[in-house]
Amino acid sequence: MLIRIRRGWEIPESRVTPEAIATNRRAVLGLAAAGLAAAPPALGQTRDAGAPAEGSPLPPAMRNPRYRVERAITPEHEATTFNNYYEFGSHKSIYRAAQRLPMRPWTVKVEGMVEQPREFGIDDLIAAMPIEERVYRLRCVEAWSMVVPWTGFRLSALLDRVRPLSSARYVRFETAAVPEVMPGLRQSWYPWPYIEGCTIEEAANELAFLVVGAYGRPLPPQNGGPLRVHFPWKYGFKSGKSLVRITLTDRRPKSFWETVQGNEYGFWANVNPEVPHPRWSQATERVLGTGERIPTRIFNGYGEFVAHLYVNLQNERLWA
Repeated sequence: MLIRIRRGWEIPESRVTPEAIATNRRAVLGLAAAGLAAAPPALGQTRDAGAPAEGSPLPPAMRNPRYRVERAITPEHEATTFNNYYEFGSHKSIYRAAQRLPMRPWTVKVEGMVEQPREFGIDDLIAAMPIEERVYRLRCVEAWSMVVPWTGFRLSALLDRVRPLSSARYVRFETAAVPEVMPGLRQSWYPWPYIEGCTIEEAANELAFLVVGAYGRPLPPQNGGPLRVHFPWKYGFKSGKSLVRITLTDRRPKSFWETVQGNEYGFWANVNPEVPHPRWSQATERVLGTGERIPTRIFNGYGEFVAHLYVNLQNERLWA
């Protein structure tokens, strides 16, 4: 049973745009998107990177005040044009190439150790779930960070629909592999498809979030659209993009980067400023959009929500 306990750690987001202004902006964008009604591009055809992502406008999503940050929200252009997505290339400017990923139709299978395995169409899933907006930090293992208003729903809300078996201990996430539009898949030395995972306890945590939008728009492909997972207390590579399969299992998944270079990237990958990456310090982070250097926070500032998940795991390598 999930027991929600109010924490007192939240800090006023004094520099964040007031909610009334942001809400009005999202309403204008939603009306504009509804009027476009453009057909999705064919494979190989590119969209303008600044255009809204494919798909229906998002349903109204109230911002959840429980999840606040003390920093300004990263400008949308910065967050949507500086991205890691190796299926499209190993550089940060993959956003143009990613526009070729067809966003509809899109389905995600939820299977494995569940009572009711199901396949969901993305628009049906969005319509069925309790949608909300959460302002979360994202901290990359490369020591840069951003703050994004994500739209989505709790991962546990999806798992409730399929009813995990008591024997399920882990959740495995699989990213789409579409060779026609993903040139990175030609790099055969990588263990495609991209796999990530978490424990069933982490998946049940209130912070674990399935994302379908950002900045009031459908989630663009370069940011993992149309569906990604986000664990804000972990390094960003744990948050698998463009999900097509979620599997409940009793075996710990071996994630993509853990397979590529296990001495640098582990299964847990919780943020810790005191544990350096083998090739650089994690003590500070560069804020995307400002270039400011700020101290990194343990669990990316979410320790009061998640630290209890790692009690009595002294023998585990909890940090990337």
